[in-house]
Parts: sequence; structure tokens; C-alpha cells
Amino acid sequence: MNNPRIRAAGLLAAVAAVGLAVGHPAQAAGDPVFGDWITAEGDAKVHVGPCAANPALTCGKLFWLKAGPAVRDINNPDPALKGRALVGVVLVGDLKREAAGRWTDGKVYAAKTGRTSRANMSINPDGTLKVEGCMAMLCQARTWTKLN
Repeated sequence: MNNPRIRAAGLLAAVAAVGLAVGHPAQAAGDPVFGDWITAEGDAKVHVGPCAANPALTCGKLFWLKAGPAVRDINNPDPALKGRALVGVVLVGDLKREAAGRWTDGKVYAAKTGRTSRANMSINPDGTLKVEGCMAMLCQARTWTKLN
């Protein structure tokens, strides 16, 4: 393996392999926020994982409602969205990884009020998920429980 081209190709392959293993932050396998969660009230289930539009960010999509799949987004301020089904809506999105189990500077949509606010998400010491919505300097948190 004294050929400089072969050594260079091997070095490039090794660097590429390391780059693929590291991947995007949101694709960090096993990040504790990834998975299916039930809301504090027990009336909704959300799948948290890489965003479809940008896998480097994390999103949470509503996949089940206790009230049923026919519930519409009637409180949305956008008249064009008032008729859409809530199941399938991204409730938390565009969160940036700060550390394993801690995602910040995203957005959260509260379907009950039709408001979108700044969001943070982090794993609590007991394994529950803290989902925080902030308007100006006032923040309110909800605790979600992981589904098995």
C-alpha cells in the first residue's frame, strides 16, 4: 500500500465513513426524545423524530386523538387550515439539538388555542419529556410520557 493514490483513496473513505457515522444531529440514533409520547392529559399521542423537510431538526407529529381522527383544526387562525384534520399535524417542529435529550429554539402549535409559540424539549430525569412553549419571556411546560 505504498501507492500514494491508494493511500489517499483509503484516507478519503475513512473520513467519509466517520462523517456518515456522525450524521446529522437529529439522526443521532437513540436520542431519548425520539419515539412515541402521550400528552399529559392523555388525549393525544405524538411521534417525535427527525423533521421530514430537514432531518437535522426534530419534529413531533400528532398520530392519535382520543376524540377520534375526524377532529378538525377549528382554532387555527388561517382560514385555509381550519378544515384540516388534526391527526397528521406537526405540533412541535424545527427544534435544534443542543445536547442529547435537549432540543431548543423550535416552535409548538397549540391546537386548542390556535397559537404557535417558541418551543424547547428535554428529557426529565425520570424519563418523561418536558415540552415547553414560550411567548415573550413567559413559558409554560407540559410533561409527556413515553409509550412502550
